Amino acid sequence: MVLKDSSFIKACYGKNEDRIPVWIMRQAGRYLPEYREVRKEVSFMELCKTPELIAKVVKQPIDRFSLDAAILFSDILTMLEPMGAEISFPEGGPKIAHPIATPEDVDRLHPCDVNKLPYVFDGIRHIKKVLPNTPLIGFAGSPFTLACYLIEGQGSKNFDKAKAFLHRYPDAARKLITLLADSVSAYLSEQVKAGVDAVQLFDSWGGILSREDYRTYSAEPATRIFNSLKNTNVPRIFFVNNLSPYIDIVRDVPCEVVGVDYRMDLQKAMAELPDKAVQGNLDPSVLFGSPAHVREATQSLLKTLSNHDRLIFNLGHGIQPKTPIESVAAMIDAVKQFR
Repeated sequence: MVLKDSSFIKACYGKNEDRIPVWIMRQAGRYLPEYREVRKEVSFMELCKTPELIAKVVKQPIDRFSLDAAILFSDILTMLEPMGAEISFPEGGPKIAHPIATPEDVDRLHPCDVNKLPYVFDGIRHIKKVLPNTPLIGFAGSPFTLACYLIEGQGSKNFDKAKAFLHRYPDAARKLITLLADSVSAYLSEQVKAGVDAVQLFDSWGGILSREDYRTYSAEPATRIFNSLKNTNVPRIFFVNNLSPYIDIVRDVPCEVVGVDYRMDLQKAMAELPDKAVQGNLDPSVLFGSPAHVREATQSLLKTLSNHDRLIFNLGHGIQPKTPIESVAAMIDAVKQFR
């Protein structure tokens, strides 16, 4: 059930006159000592596949900071296993065995069988039991972002292999992106059925594309996904890492909220997205400053906006693992006390 009276949900629809809602991307993670205690006992993959532990770590930052939204603990690559990909999570980052290199490799994948992801949906149900009054955000990676990992086999600074694949094998690339878009749609739809109150699509790597490639391989599949979720009646959030070059394209994507990365001026984003709520966008590196510095930077960012009714405060990227707890608390307190 959507918590319609929460400041987070009202802000998603641009109708929040209460305190500015705040949550943090990657808010359940390694910067929290209580999370590190859990990880001493289980691997990352074990944690992602244990519903009780998923709920436990999701609740940790809510208990500590009284944040205005929780987000499912999982990984964007989780949904690729039921599609035929072989994934592992060693210390250096995720690895995918047998990366896509040819059109024939695309044919090895199949639509995501959501029935093989019960731990995700059971995790959502466990979270809603322990946090019944906190909006819960479900999420998935964008099709192009997922394709980047499938083609590269691991993380990369620029995913040159993925970009080359788009132009070397355009038909296979479109087939892959469509397969991923339909699979993401099914995955997010199932998350809504399990109880999430909003969904966020992470377009983490779309920002490496040219404008026309962005339109074809990021904006159009995002539109396909969000249109499939139109009748779920939950807010749809589109986080675009490196939004600025594509903001006019993103304006036409059917979502309620656009997440803004830390590179873009927040006031400009609000002006160029007049019909959408905006989420962001403090630079995560600011949190390595003193609490006083963090408080001042947060207030300065908020003061650039004349209207906060459609603002969800967040970082402009995920929080970093060694971020000082006292600086996180200073940021959250500054937002809560702003109006």
